[in-house]
Amino acid sequence: MWRLHDTIQHYAWGSRDALARLRGHAAPTSEPEAELWMGAHPRAPSRLEHAEGRSLLEAIEAEPALMLGAPSLARFGPRLPFLLKVLAAAEPLSLQAHPDAARAREGCAREDAAGLPRDAPDRSYRDPFARPELVCALGPFTALCGFRDVDQTRALVDTLAVPALRERAEPLWTMAPGDALAALVGDLLTLPRPSPLVDAVVRAAAAHPGGPWARERAWAVRLGQHYPGDPGVVVALLLNLVELRTGEALYLSAGRLHCYLQGTAVEIMGSSDNVLRGGLTPKHVDVPELLQVLDRQAGPVPVVRPQPVSEHEAAYPTPAPAFALSTLELRAGQRWSAPLVGPELVLCTAGRARLHGGSAPVSLGPGQSAFVPGSAAARAIDTDAGATLFRATVGSAEPE
Repeated sequence: MWRLHDTIQHYAWGSRDALARLRGHAAPTSEPEAELWMGAHPRAPSRLEHAEGRSLLEAIEAEPALMLGAPSLARFGPRLPFLLKVLAAAEPLSLQAHPDAARAREGCAREDAAGLPRDAPDRSYRDPFARPELVCALGPFTALCGFRDVDQTRALVDTLAVPALRERAEPLWTMAPGDALAALVGDLLTLPRPSPLVDAVVRAAAAHPGGPWARERAWAVRLGQHYPGDPGVVVALLLNLVELRTGEALYLSAGRLHCYLQGTAVEIMGSSDNVLRGGLTPKHVDVPELLQVLDRQAGPVPVVRPQPVSEHEAAYPTPAPAFALSTLELRAGQRWSAPLVGPELVLCTAGRARLHGGSAPVSLGPGQSAFVPGSAAARAIDTDAGATLFRATVGSAEPE
């Protein structure tokens, strides 16, 4: 059992204070801090404390059975199948979706055969793995996720009163919902960039700041300011605007179009770098591949809420094979333990806690994490002053 030294990713959309304050550091920081990565992803593996600088990835490669445990090794091979993050978005992220396992394997093999290096900036499939995601709000968190009910989107289009948009959105009135949305997204995302249609939609959204769809229009204006002329601004208006409260979560299955807008959250995902972007980014955009994986289902997005498991633990139910996430709330003097089902990452977000089960206890404060090997006989957590923690491990469903 080890405390980890985790990596901060300095993406332009990151916050200059959220991650610093979580970890008790001075804020604002000199550069944006977007994500805190915990795990064994090759791009930024955590390092084991008191292990001579060895990374968690290196430790797993050297002793997979010890680090992962026999059940996880048999199900997922010699790799940690999940990646845990704290995400801090001050500005919107890209419009994107992720492939399922079969599409990831096919796409990765295809790009390998084409001679594209795995780290090439114009690559869409960097590995052969699926990337389901669960994002759990640490405070108010805003996202666009999944297609809104078509009847409501028709009403929004009519409210904007942009003739060119109404003309392009005609499939919403004449085709089955899933086919209509796919056709409209494909049409919009293949517009020339910059697109005059985007400017017209942003002007219309700004012209009527109140009334119905006020929040959706306000975000369209903001996205248009960040990415002028980007057709992704118009596609964003087709998606559900979701505002999570602390402790609420969203599950993103394969193909679910989404865009995180603002806020701080714990995010767990299949350990993969496969991102298919449609817009709202200076990075590589792959519209044809995005359209191939697109989930066409329309309607409200379910908010995932934690379900009690025991007195101190509540779990977020998802169908993901690669991961499971739960929260632990311990008051002063309380102790928690449960059977291990595989390798674990434990993240402290408030208070202080101790993990027991190794040769010596591992102490955690806010923003610190620890790794528990899947082969460990047991582990327990206690606290003198109270603590809030997230526990990440493997899911119960079989891999695809």
